[in-house]
Amino acid sequence: DNMWVNEAEFNGEAGVDDDGNGYFDDIYGYNFVPGTAGTITWDKPSVNPDVEGDVGHGTHVAGTVAAVNNNGIGLCGVAGGTGKGDGVRLMSIEIFEGDEGCFTHQIAEGIRYAADNGAVIANNSWGYDPYSYANDKAFENYMGVLHEAINYFKENARLEGVLDGGIMLFAAGNETTAVSDYPGAYHSNISVTAMAANYTPAFYTNYGAGTNICAPGGDASYGT
Repeated sequence: DNMWVNEAEFNGEAGVDDDGNGYFDDIYGYNFVPGTAGTITWDKPSVNPDVEGDVGHGTHVAGTVAAVNNNGIGLCGVAGGTGKGDGVRLMSIEIFEGDEGCFTHQIAEGIRYAADNGAVIANNSWGYDPYSYANDKAFENYMGVLHEAINYFKENARLEGVLDGGIMLFAAGNETTAVSDYPGAYHSNISVTAMAANYTPAFYTNYGAGTNICAPGGDASYGT
């Protein structure tokens, strides 16, 4: 109920770029994994027995953010509203599918797509391993195309009277390390750590340098 809808594509013809934005069938967003166009997946299996495939993680995160409240279905989202158009809108930018993932330039394309099509807050539940980049300058140098896309989102994602620039949140990481993953650690991004039920860091979360805020993240080992 809270999905962003591209009305021109929703009411248009399959396989046609009805709104002329360079993407066809992008009704609820776009799947940037090569060759999958506007079809968003959440449970596609892997063809590689050693890779898990889709686990529904993006759908889970999206539900935590935007599930409609007080409708007797599933859970309540922190920004889901009442189902009367007063909740946040979700645009899906898919970068993982089955056992495939996007290259950096495709992720950057997805970030630009989001800004160009009306998104103002980007939630990124992914990151690179800790210590992949020593500092912001190293990240800028080695991930220039991604760095440029992040800046593009911050400068061009706007909501009149509400936000005069885009906000980008990233996972701090799940390696139990006292430093945030990049891109979360980049100075202009918000790096989010996970909190257990007893208000301590979840056993898996990264923490410390480069992190900014924490949010309830669950902890399978709590109480054991």
